[in-house]
Amino acid sequence: MEKNPMGKYRWVIAALLLFSTTINYIDRQVISYLKEFFSTPIDKGGYGWSNTDYAIVTSCFTGFYAGITVFVGLFIDKIGTKLGLAFSLIIWSVFGILNAFAGSSVAMNAVIRSLFGIGEAGNFPASIKTVAEWFPKKERALATGFFNSGTNLGAMIAALFVPWCLSYFGLIQGAKMAYILTGSFGFIWLLFWFLLYDTPARHKKLSKEEFDYIHSDDAVVVHTAPSEDVVIEEPKVKWSKLFRFPQTWAFFIGKFLTDGVWYFLLFWLPDYLHKQFGMRTEQLKWPTFTVYGIAIIGSVFGGSLPLFFINKSGLPVYNARMRAMFLIALLPVALLSIQFFGDKNYFGSYASILAITIICIGASAHQAWSANLFTTVSDAFPKKAVASVIGIGGLGGGLGGVLIQLLVGFLTDKYKAAPQIAYSILFGYCALAYLVAWFIIKSLTANKKPVVV
Repeated sequence: MEKNPMGKYRWVIAALLLFSTTINYIDRQVISYLKEFFSTPIDKGGYGWSNTDYAIVTSCFTGFYAGITVFVGLFIDKIGTKLGLAFSLIIWSVFGILNAFAGSSVAMNAVIRSLFGIGEAGNFPASIKTVAEWFPKKERALATGFFNSGTNLGAMIAALFVPWCLSYFGLIQGAKMAYILTGSFGFIWLLFWFLLYDTPARHKKLSKEEFDYIHSDDAVVVHTAPSEDVVIEEPKVKWSKLFRFPQTWAFFIGKFLTDGVWYFLLFWLPDYLHKQFGMRTEQLKWPTFTVYGIAIIGSVFGGSLPLFFINKSGLPVYNARMRAMFLIALLPVALLSIQFFGDKNYFGSYASILAITIICIGASAHQAWSANLFTTVSDAFPKKAVASVIGIGGLGGGLGGVLIQLLVGFLTDKYKAAPQIAYSILFGYCALAYLVAWFIIKSLTANKKPVVV
C-alpha cells in the first residue's frame, strides 16, 4: 500500500506570518526615514526636532509596545491566533494611517505612536504561537527564521518606498503619504488571513499525515479515525505561574539585553550613516536596503542551524539550540571595529562600504539570534502558554529598547560635535550584548526539562 504524501500546508501558514511581519515592519520603519525631515529647522521646512525629541517618540512606541505585549500574549492565548493577529493588525494599521495627521507636535506624535505600538505588540506573540501550533519542535526555529525574515523585508521595502514618497510628493505631503499608504497594506493581507488560516485541528486542507507530523512530539494526541476532528490535550498553565520558571526569566533577560540592538539599527541606522558619512535621505535607501536584505540570510540560516546540528550530530534540541546561539553570539563582536573601518581618514571612500559590511554582520547575527531565542519558548513551554511567555519576553525586550533609544538620544545630543564618540559607545554595547545574554540564558536553563505543570 502506497504511503500518502504528507503535504506542506504548514508552510502556507508560515508564508502568511512572513507577510504580516513584513507589513508590521514596513509600518514601523517609516519614521526612521522621516527623521532627517523631523530634525530640519522650522525655517527650512522641517519640524525642528532634536535627537532627544525623536528618541522620545520612538521610545514611547517601544515602551507601549513592550508594556502591552504581556497582556496581548495572554489575550491571544485566550481567543486564539486567528482573531488575535487580525485585531492587532487592524489597530496598528489604523493608527499608522492616523500618524499622517499628527503634525509637528512631539506630544501628539508620541501619543499616536504609542497607540500604534499597542497594535504592533500582537504580531510576534500570535506568530510564535502559530508556529508552535503548526510545526514540530525540530522545524520551529526554521519556521520562525522564515517568518522573522519579514522584519528585514519590511525594512527593505520601507528603505525604498519612504524616500520615494518624499521625492515624489514633496517633504510635507510625502511624509503624510508614507504613513497613509503603508498603513493601508495590512487590510489586503487581512483578506488572505481569513481565507487561508485556521487551526490544524479544524483545517480542511490539512492531510492526516501532515497533522500527525506536526504533532509528532506532543505529549498526548487523541483521534479515533482519519475523518474525525482531532483533539490536542494540552496542560493548562496559569499566567501568574509563568514567572516562577527560570526559562521565563532566561527569555526575558535575553530579550532585554539584545532587542535594543535591533531597535537601534531600525530607528538610528539612517542617522548614523547621515552623520558619519554625510548621506542624505535619498542616498540612504540602498545602504540600508542592503543591510536589511543581507540580514534575511541570517534569519533563515540561524533558524536552520539547530536543525543541522540535530541531523548531523544527533544532538538533543536544547543542546543544538545552545550551540547555535553561542556561535551566533560571537559574530556581533565585529562591531567593535566599526569606527576604525568607518574612518574616512584611513579608508577614504571605502570607509562607508566597510562600515556597512560590518553592520550587515551584526544585523544578520541579530536575526539569527532572534529566530532561536523565540524558539526557546516553544521548546520549553506547552503551546497554551507560548503567547503569554512571548509577551513577557516582549516586555523585557521593549524595556531594553526604550533604554537604548533614550541613551542614543542623550549621547548624540551630548556629543553633537563629535557623533563618532556616541556611536562608538553604542556599537560597543551591541557587540557584547549577545555573549552576555547567552551566558545568562545558559546558566538559567542548563539541565532544565520542558515545563510541566
